[in-house]
Amino acid sequence: MSAHLLNELTVFVLAVFVGFEVISKVPTTLHTPLMSATNAIHGIVLVGALLVAVVAEPKLGAVLSVVVVFLASLNVFGGYVVTQRMLAMFKPRAAPGASGGVKK
Repeated sequence: MSAHLLNELTVFVLAVFVGFEVISKVPTTLHTPLMSATNAIHGIVLVGALLVAVVAEPKLGAVLSVVVVFLASLNVFGGYVVTQRMLAMFKPRAAPGASGGVKK
């Protein structure tokens, strides 16, 4: 294993531990709003995945970049779906029988 790969692996493992500690300290009521706010970050990941797909080597790089673009897209669109559902919870509900129709 080269020293460069070992450095990258060390940074990745430390980032996992730091990320877990940061997320575990967030109150449950803030998880959905925080996830909604990170859609911009996920969009940047999608743009990065598209850029990598353009310059990928013909072998494994192209296949891997398509998978990464697909997963990043799922992450972005899933975040927007969750945001819409969360915002729908705060809309006022219509009163029963207030549909405007006349009952006979």
